[in-house]
Amino acid sequence: MAQDKQIRRKKIHYRIRKTVVGSATRPRLSVYRSNKEIYAQLVDDLTGSTLASASTSEKGFDKTTTKVAQAEVVGKTIAQRAAVIGIENVQFDRSGYLYHGRVKALAEGAREGGLKF
Repeated sequence: MAQDKQIRRKKIHYRIRKTVVGSATRPRLSVYRSNKEIYAQLVDDLTGSTLASASTSEKGFDKTTTKVAQAEVVGKTIAQRAAVIGIENVQFDRSGYLYHGRVKALAEGAREGGLKF
């Protein structure tokens, strides 16, 4: 069952990645969600480099709240870091995860922080 779930997510991820390509002016906001943590990074696919990143595994991150609240904070953090390097527009890559729960909270946090997608 678990392997079927992973295979299904990978298929969806490949289907999304066929159309979503990040550039220096409009990078891809990539999300990775594990059972404990959530990670977000801005990726320029043309050069293959990460422009900014944020996650719940960083030092000094408050883990006393719910995972959904943590994801929203990560979204706001990535938006702040994007603003510092002058990025306003991004393409959202949910990496095959459903737009629900922590992924949705991260996206809404990024929008509140000023990112447009």
